[in-house]
Amino acid sequence: MRLRIGAAGLFASRHQRDAALAMLDIDTPATRSVRALIEAGRPVPGTMGSAEAGIAELMVRLALDLGGQEMSQLGTLFARLATRLDPQSAEAWLVTAELLARQDQHAAAVRVLDNVPASDPFALAVRDTRIRMLSEGDQREQALALARQAAEGRGASQADWLRLGQLYGEMSRQREAADAFGRALTLGGGEDGQEEWQLQLMRGSALDQAGDWAGARAALRRAYTLAPAQPFVLNYLGYALLVRNEEPAEAERLIREAHRLAPDNAAITDSLGWALYHKGQLAEAIPLLEQAAQSEAADVEINEHLGDAYYAAGRHIEARFAWRAASVYAEGDAATRINAKMDRGLTPELAAR
Repeated sequence: MRLRIGAAGLFASRHQRDAALAMLDIDTPATRSVRALIEAGRPVPGTMGSAEAGIAELMVRLALDLGGQEMSQLGTLFARLATRLDPQSAEAWLVTAELLARQDQHAAAVRVLDNVPASDPFALAVRDTRIRMLSEGDQREQALALARQAAEGRGASQADWLRLGQLYGEMSRQREAADAFGRALTLGGGEDGQEEWQLQLMRGSALDQAGDWAGARAALRRAYTLAPAQPFVLNYLGYALLVRNEEPAEAERLIREAHRLAPDNAAITDSLGWALYHKGQLAEAIPLLEQAAQSEAADVEINEHLGDAYYAAGRHIEARFAWRAASVYAEGDAATRINAKMDRGLTPELAAR
């Protein structure tokens, strides 16, 4: 895309308008912005029309290659050289910011993005990158303010509401996340948008975590209707029914189908093991839970499930090892519950979901 826009700007600078527009036959926010500039007879920022700009482009490619080989510091040096050679190149600033963020220099990365003006064709990409880096740098309130401004602004897209919902989710504001996903559902996503089943799954998950099971169930059922062969939909709906003891036969059927479609997925394998545990089929449940724990050794829920199954089978020493593994990353209520199990053993009130 960057090369297409650079070529379009070069053709436009030589008054070859038709050739310039022919380079912009892909519909993106950046190409729409450049097309409007060319049709208005205005110059295109970042056009690679000089030797310096060409060398800057080479520096950007080197920076990307080095960054991809876990040499972010050296890559940053080449990206910085690119910004000196061609300060109008939004890509050079974006790549510099990305490489700084990989080195946990999120504040510096955000400042670098200030060098791209709001009139640049890649301004929307810069805004999206800024929001992500603020969030990754633990400045989520600032990220949220920018994301909300984008979602509530004129011409907001499905992607804007989706990003806002994801930020709310990261901040454990699940009801607001569900509302944002609901707004995303009302907007067409275009070729790059999310399918309805994906948004329904995200909305259902947010409603579930917000305590609105009735709303969550409706959204998850809708996702299942739209995508009956998607293992993550099958697993989420099946597991949600299982832990609420609703339609246990249907819950197991959904989870078994998810496992058939994605047998190597640890979360789905755990769900099937947990369904069998609930039926008292410990001999079948434990190997599945062990398989899931081997795949995701740091997963709190999987290790807790395995510990509960071991304890129910009379394997109390192994249960405490599994619970101890779960306690390493457990937080909040889960940590309290798991620590109590290690002290007193498994009781009905301490049973995992």
